Amino acid sequence: MDNNNLSFPIGVVELMKYHMPHKFPFVLIDKIIEMELGVKVKAVKNVTINEPFFTGHFPDYPIMPGVLITEALAQAAGVLTSYSFGPRGANEIYVFAGLDRVRFKKQVVPGDVLTLEATLIKKIKNVLKFEATATVDGVVAAEAIILIAKGDLPNV
Repeated sequence: MDNNNLSFPIGVVELMKYHMPHKFPFVLIDKIIEMELGVKVKAVKNVTINEPFFTGHFPDYPIMPGVLITEALAQAAGVLTSYSFGPRGANEIYVFAGLDRVRFKKQVVPGDVLTLEATLIKKIKNVLKFEATATVDGVVAAEAIILIAKGDLPNV
């Protein structure tokens, strides 16, 4: 698929149907707003008070957990991977394989629009390495190096 066939935004229903194995409540991307296949992706997560994690993660001062911010970044990288290098086969899955140089710089709270950007920096066989950044209103909330790997599902 080339960029000429893409129309933005790409909504969550299409993402879940073709490019994400995640289901509610673990879908952490609302839409893709930009993508250059094999290069970079820009996605959005609208953070609302209705998120299930806010009931237990500092209910008197709700903050989006950092691990979920990094998961949202990994989901964006996974979507770029799927669009760029082909969707997973029936017995395959793209998984979050590594996380390095993680830094949290701003708290993410209900009402924030979390912009997720991932840029591919290296691909070796079925492992892809990304520079990823999450921002709110142009201010960096988190950054990390993320590894995504394509593997076979175990026979269950």
